[in-house]
Amino acid sequence: MRTHLLFSSLALTLILSACGSQPPAPEQNAAGVESRNPSSVDAGTSTTTSPVDRFDPLSVAALKDPRSPLSKRSVYFDYDSYSVKDEYQSLLVAHSKFLAANASMKMLIQGNADERGSREYNLALAQKRSDAIKKSLSLLGVSESQMESVSLGEEKPTCTEATEECWAQNRRGDMLYSGEF
Repeated sequence: MRTHLLFSSLALTLILSACGSQPPAPEQNAAGVESRNPSSVDAGTSTTTSPVDRFDPLSVAALKDPRSPLSKRSVYFDYDSYSVKDEYQSLLVAHSKFLAANASMKMLIQGNADERGSREYNLALAQKRSDAIKKSLSLLGVSESQMESVSLGEEKPTCTEATEECWAQNRRGDMLYSGEF
């Protein structure tokens, strides 16, 4: 019995010493851990942007910041169409978030048409374009009381040449905010 106890004790000692002396297998090495504590940031190697480089996409200042999608205010339409193209959905989402965050702001949506067609036709088409933008924004959660849609027809062209490229610039809906109309 004494031999058995001595053997057990020796075996236990060998097992414990073997566990502590072997290097860990390669897959058991600890992964590098990056500290996210503000106090551990080295000021010389920080990649964060300065307060000057950042902007709040929901602030009124974002309306004029060229880096902000809110600085883009026109939705362009195909010839004889008032369907909002898919490419403008992210722009409308940005404007809807801004309006939701700034409930006191109002938007005037001005529909425009190119010079082709009768005055009456262009007024009707431009109204449908401004209404289409308003409906899209409404579906994104903007309050009806924050928006008004009007038709300018062909009365406010951005380009006056008689070319397709120019006419395409005039087939649009412009979004203006409080203080801009």
